[in-house]
Amino acid sequence: MKVETLGFFEKVYEIARLVPYGKVTSYGAIAKYLGAAKSARIVGYAMNGSGGKDVPAHRVVNRKGLLTGKHHFEGTNLMQQLLESEGIEVIDNQIQNLESVYWDPAKELE
Repeated sequence: MKVETLGFFEKVYEIARLVPYGKVTSYGAIAKYLGAAKSARIVGYAMNGSGGKDVPAHRVVNRKGLLTGKHHFEGTNLMQQLLESEGIEVIDNQIQNLESVYWDPAKELE
């Protein structure tokens, strides 16, 4: 994968596309993997603009497993519904048993 030639948002999308079905990662984990550890918010901005780009943005959550980006999905509970359709349990906008479904690109892609 030639990530180094892409813009930052495109790099974020490439990593997000690698998150397996039934797994989630965090904005910070993607930022850290891309060498921009303090740029989790920028990863969030990238996810906000990912509509129509075939990016599974529902699989990117905050470090505590909260669905902080849910208001960027059409419908009131679409992000939660997408996660639940992949077998991920969500209660009160938070992924349950986060450690069991967490995918860390720094560990998985090295």
